[in-house]
Amino acid sequence: MLSEVYYLVRSKTDGNYLIARPDAETSGYLLLFQENFEALSYLNTHAAEVANRFTVESIARTQLGNLLKRWGFNGVGIVTDPLLPKVEFLQHS
Repeated sequence: MLSEVYYLVRSKTDGNYLIARPDAETSGYLLLFQENFEALSYLNTHAAEVANRFTVESIARTQLGNLLKRWGFNGVGIVTDPLLPKVEFLQHS
């Protein structure tokens, strides 16, 4: 599906995206959510005290490659369960 939309979390303060860093050597994996409410649920569950410092943005699947290149991310982490959290990592080539 070319029209598939993902949701990501971005800091209102400095504009950085919410990422996962499995180790200190990587530039990180951009966290993606399949629904807006999943991103909000993730924030409210794991960072309730600072959730108001973040915003949820949508991005089309077709724009992901350019975003990953521009920010230098290793790939994406698709959050499949925001409450646990459960994340599937995919490396960008």
